[in-house]
Amino acid sequence: MQIQINTGSGIHGGEDLNRWAETEIASVLERFSDQLTRVEAHLTDQNGEKGGPEDKQCVLEARPVGQHPVAATHRAGSVEEAVRGAADSMAHLLDSKFGRLHHAKGGETIRHMPAPD
Repeated sequence: MQIQINTGSGIHGGEDLNRWAETEIASVLERFSDQLTRVEAHLTDQNGEKGGPEDKQCVLEARPVGQHPVAATHRAGSVEEAVRGAADSMAHLLDSKFGRLHHAKGGETIRHMPAPD
């Protein structure tokens, strides 16, 4: 799984931030690594110099093998919180997506149960 970090003009942190974000995303999504080709993170500052309670945003786009991309967004007061929140949201989304692919709805049906004696 390849992880790419993209930062907007209002996000500062350079290579250290990119390395931290990459490590954080990889650790949260590690269990899906064989099912994803790439994860892109887009970090932006929504209000620029003005600031605000939830002005940092992280949008994660994951590309599952052989399927359409999926995205998760999280806004927070800091870049770190936004990255963690988006990674957690993506993990829940992927759990749901891959769970539906591999499990029948509702599990066993009555047609597959043995007849009573």
